[in-house]
Amino acid sequence: MNKAGFSDEPQNSLAASSDDIPVALRDLPDVTPNARLQPLVLLIGGVSVFVVLAVTSGFLFFITSPKKTVDSQPAPTTSQVQTPNSDISANQGSDRDTVLGHLIYAEAPESELVVISTNGRIRMRKGAAEKFQAMQQAARSAGVILVPISGFRSVKEQEQLFFGVSAQRNQTPAQRAALSAPPGHSEHHTGYAVDIGDGAAPATNLQANFENTKAYKWLQANAARFSFEISFPENNPQGVSYEPWHWRFVGDRNSLETFYKAKNLKPSPTTQSTP
Repeated sequence: MNKAGFSDEPQNSLAASSDDIPVALRDLPDVTPNARLQPLVLLIGGVSVFVVLAVTSGFLFFITSPKKTVDSQPAPTTSQVQTPNSDISANQGSDRDTVLGHLIYAEAPESELVVISTNGRIRMRKGAAEKFQAMQQAARSAGVILVPISGFRSVKEQEQLFFGVSAQRNQTPAQRAALSAPPGHSEHHTGYAVDIGDGAAPATNLQANFENTKAYKWLQANAARFSFEISFPENNPQGVSYEPWHWRFVGDRNSLETFYKAKNLKPSPTTQSTP
């Protein structure tokens, strides 16, 4: 110690303790560490600002950018558009709803069927039955006997007829379809179709030469008055073979709509089958 009471060692000695620092200097702020940290603080601040700007910009882009919705998708081309029920509307000139030349038909409800034959086995829908019986009576007045041979047939009955007989006769489906419609594709399912014979010439029943009978000639001249028409004349649009004995009722809205597809089909290049 010197006379002034201070240590002889330098004041900035690494070994000096805090008690060696003059009281006047102890309360002064130590600015040296802050000066060293200033560049680091500036760097961190700059990075923080950059990050904040980037995040903010990304968020703004996210909330303002257009969303891909159904409305914003490009409109489909004509070839991609599918029209509801296109199979039905395209059936004019198409075979999508046909099997071996035969259109598909729904089965008539049992509740709508009434008997038209004396044996009680042949039935038609009520409206068609009434008109058939009126036609039958008018023909008898002219000396012509119209005999119903077959009327309504269920899909199950048609299945037995088609596949059972096909197996018995060793026929392919196409061969069998030349004589009978596949199940689900017969006009007889509708309850509006009837096969007619001539009571005076039973040998012509279900034969092409039925066209030579008095019954057929009378039907040609008078059936339209009772809302009946031949289903499969020669060269018919469905390409089904000629059936002069097969007639159908088209005298109300439902029957007309049932057969509209057949009436609007374009001619088929070949004759294929009969219902």
